[in-house]
This record gives sequence, structure tokens and C-alpha cells, in this order.
Amino acid sequence: MTKFIGRKRQLQGLMQLRKNRGASLVVLRGRRRIGKTRLAEEFSHTFEKKYFFAGLAPEPGISQADQRKEFLRQMVEQKIPCFPSDDWGDLFTQLAQHCQMGETLIVFDEITWMCMNDVTYLPKLKNAWDSQFKKNDNLVFIISGSNSAWIKRNILCSTGFYGRISYRSKLDELSLHQCNEFWGNLKDKISAYEKLKILTVTGGIPRYLEEIQPKQTAEENIYRLCFQPEGLLFNEFDDLFKDLFERRDVRYKDIIKALVDGNTNVDSIAEALNRKKGGDLSNALEELSEDGFVSRSYRWNIKSCKQIEKTSQYRVVDNYFRFYIKYILPYKHRIEMGEMENLPSGWESILGLQFENLVINNRKSLHRLLQIPASEVVFSNPYLQRETKLIPGCQIDYMVQTKFNVLYVCEIKFSKHEIPPGVISEVEKKISRLKIPRGFSVRPVLVHINGVSDELVARDYFANIIDFADLL
Repeated sequence: MTKFIGRKRQLQGLMQLRKNRGASLVVLRGRRRIGKTRLAEEFSHTFEKKYFFAGLAPEPGISQADQRKEFLRQMVEQKIPCFPSDDWGDLFTQLAQHCQMGETLIVFDEITWMCMNDVTYLPKLKNAWDSQFKKNDNLVFIISGSNSAWIKRNILCSTGFYGRISYRSKLDELSLHQCNEFWGNLKDKISAYEKLKILTVTGGIPRYLEEIQPKQTAEENIYRLCFQPEGLLFNEFDDLFKDLFERRDVRYKDIIKALVDGNTNVDSIAEALNRKKGGDLSNALEELSEDGFVSRSYRWNIKSCKQIEKTSQYRVVDNYFRFYIKYILPYKHRIEMGEMENLPSGWESILGLQFENLVINNRKSLHRLLQIPASEVVFSNPYLQRETKLIPGCQIDYMVQTKFNVLYVCEIKFSKHEIPPGVISEVEKKISRLKIPRGFSVRPVLVHINGVSDELVARDYFANIIDFADLL
């Protein structure tokens, strides 16, 4: 088993359940490869008895009977006394009877696959919990799944499970300083810029980061993972969408493709897809957001501190998705034919957008470096000021508004070289166009990757200059 990195808060939350005076029902959710099973495995080390079950991936022809047979096979494999049944209730009863006493952990992994197309599965699981499983005061039962939207809708918001869940956690990408640990003993010898190149592809997804070979260059790692037919990330995009969304996968892929070039509002998405704004499109965007692939950011009124609900933008927050669509998908046939001997030319042009994405995804770490306590943050997001007859348009990479009427205007600037002082005039122009209420202070912030020039520092314009290496 690989070294366990990150998830300390979640692991501590699970460990606290051991102090409960009764059985605990747990729900873990988050995108595929995010580390749900790995977290459960780490937690399992403290248990005398532990049983893991996983549903079959929804391939064509897989039926509920197949899911029950696989569940039964896994019971036999884990030496649980059992007999065949066509009823999930019988199978749950057999498992519960075996787990009546002692410190026991049960994990149902990818429950959305396990209960595929069976409307009785969850009610029977709920009944089994109420009447049998929870009789063991030393039992922890973990339900896990990659389709966060489905789990939220059918379990977390279900009246059947209301009041029964002791702990719930949605796993997000690892923070940048946690990602840094995957370079092992070489983490202090490899530049932040080289790490950025890999994070451009992997983001903070632990399963992808586990594939890093620190002794290889960033280019060698990316080529091995993405541009060889057997590479982990070559077919990952298609496999992930098929597993999560089944028949909707093509529609959902199209939405992601419409978002890869940056922040986009729903009108532009609908126009690009030739679809209506409401209905299926709104539901799809909501599901992609809940599953952690897309983020929705709202505009807000600086003076009134109110969110403007009708004006929002979407962006792809998953770096792998954007990299796949822009630089793997166009070369897919050539990769399958073994004709890609090098990375495609121009692939580094995506670094700016991916760099900005990584910084925004790690806003909590950025706030700490800026010494902004979480209790002081009123709003924080990319900020768009729409142009009107009286107000000029303005777009800020990232802005933080505090309850003390301070605006941190963050310019997230990627460059292969030191940033020259010309960036000051760019930020000055943005701030001059920004409608700032009376009594507000503005502190310009620069986030960079490959250093800043001595002249820029000497100008003493930015309140803070933050190196990406500090986030790592």
C-alpha cells in the first residue's frame, strides 16, 4: 500500500466515531480517484474485523442479479457464512448476523453501482441498519461513492436516512502542500515550475499523483501517463464519464468541452451546445458541480455584500479534464497507433490557465499566506464587473472581500521568466475600472511562479507578492 498522504482532518473525524456509544453510519463521497477507498483502508487498521464490498462497474449487460452474485462472492471470499438469495434484504441480514459483536468495520464502496436500477436497495439497507446492523455498538458502516450528486439526492437528503448518519465527508482535491509530498525525498530538489507542469495534468487527485516517478522529468511523466495507449490518463476521461453518468456521458462531455477555455456563463454554454438554458442543462451543470468537476462562481455587490444570484459563471476546476480535451483528445488516434513519440507542440500554452486554476482551488492556503482569517472573509472568487453605460467592464483573476472593507485584488500571473514591472500597469488599469465604494481599501496581490524582477520589487506596488513555491 502506498504512503497515506493528506486527509488528516477526515481521518480524525472517523477516529472520533470510535468513542461513540453506538453504531455509526458514515457517508464518503467525491470524484473517482480522489481517495475514498484509501481513506477507509487507513481507518480500517484500527479494527479487529473489517469487510470491504464493491459494486460492479455498470458495463453493458450487467444486471442486479450480477450485482447480488458479486456481493455474495465477496462475502464468501471474506469468510462470511452465507447462502445465495435474490433478495438484498436476505444478504444484508446474513452480513449483519456475522457482525453482531466486536469492533467491526463494513465498507460499501461505489454503492451507486451496487444498487443500480433497484429501487428497493436503499430502503432495504435502511431497514437492515435500523433492525440489525446498529445493534453492534462497536460497528462503523461506511457508504462510499463517486457520484456525489446521486448520493446527496438519494441518501443525504433522503427522509429514509434522516438522523441516521453520524459522519459525512465530501473529499476534494489535495492541497498543494500535500501534493508536494508525492515527490518524496526529491521534493526539495525539484523546482516549483517542474511540479507545476505535472500538476497541470494531475491537479490534486491522489491516484494520479501516485503515478509520478520523481526521478523522471515532468515531460517524461506526462508522456508516460497521457500519450501512451497503456498510460493511466489516456482512457481515464472516457472511463470516468461512462462509470458515473452512463447514458448521459456524451451530453456531459459536451458541457465540459464548452467550458475548457475559461469562465463561461450559462447563456454562452447553451449557445455553444445549441440547447435551452433551463431543464436538462441546469441539472447537468448542477450535477457536474456537485461531483467536483465544475465550479459555479457568483458575482456579488461589494457595497451591499450581497450575492447576485442571476449572474454566475462556470469553470472547469479539474485540471486533468482540460488537459485531456485540449491535448490528448486531438491526438487520440495517433496515440493509439503508437505515433506520438513526444509531447504535442504548444502544450505548455495551457500552463497559464491551469496555474490560475490551481491557485484558486487552493484559496484557503492563499488566505493563510495573506494572513486573512476565515472568519473575516465575506466573499472570495474570480470577480467579473459587467460593463454598463456608466460602469466599465472589469475582470479580476481572484478577489477577496473582508468584513473590514478590504479588497484583496489578486493577479495570478504565469510566466516562464521573471515578471517585469509592466504587470503593475495591468493591475492598476483593472483597479481603476473597478467600482469601489467609499471607505474601502484595496490591496493588490501578485501570485507568480518563476520569480519577479528587482525593478518590480523596487516599485513597492503590491501589498503582497506570493511565490507558487510558498503554496507548495
